[in-house]
Amino acid sequence: MKVLLLSVVLGLLYAGHGEAQLILKPFSGEWKTHYIAASNKDKITEGGPFHAYVRHLEFHANNTVDLDFYVKSDGECVKKQLTGERQQLLVYHVEYAGENEVTILHLSPDAIIGSIHNVDEEGKETDFVALLSKRDRISYLVHRRFKRETRKRGIPEENIVNFSDNDDCPEE
Repeated sequence: MKVLLLSVVLGLLYAGHGEAQLILKPFSGEWKTHYIAASNKDKITEGGPFHAYVRHLEFHANNTVDLDFYVKSDGECVKKQLTGERQQLLVYHVEYAGENEVTILHLSPDAIIGSIHNVDEEGKETDFVALLSKRDRISYLVHRRFKRETRKRGIPEENIVNFSDNDDCPEE
């Protein structure tokens, strides 16, 4: 009897994980990078692996998220596609330019603020804060929240790159 009860409880807990991911499904769609801040600015300047122009996020019921984006290499836009696996609610593991823990800090119909902790292939750690939006402009309050999250991680303001001013990669 105890085994049956334990099986039911574990089954419900497992089902709950998929339901949590389904809550994020409405946030799937077209997104654009507005700002990225990094503790190591070289990672977000042109040619850096995180100089990324996000185009699309797709949240799936199987606890994954797909990310389509472009990086610039020698002035050319190169398309990339990644899949992240959910570790816990709003936290994903992504393999790209090393190992990454991505945490969604703010989520609204128009904006996502996320932090990324990257450990690259050489073991060097870099912290990022990114601001994505579905609109061409972001609100003052969202921008202020982005800057606050950047300061909380000790990233200096001069390490913030505005991506909306130089985004010439293809639309999706």
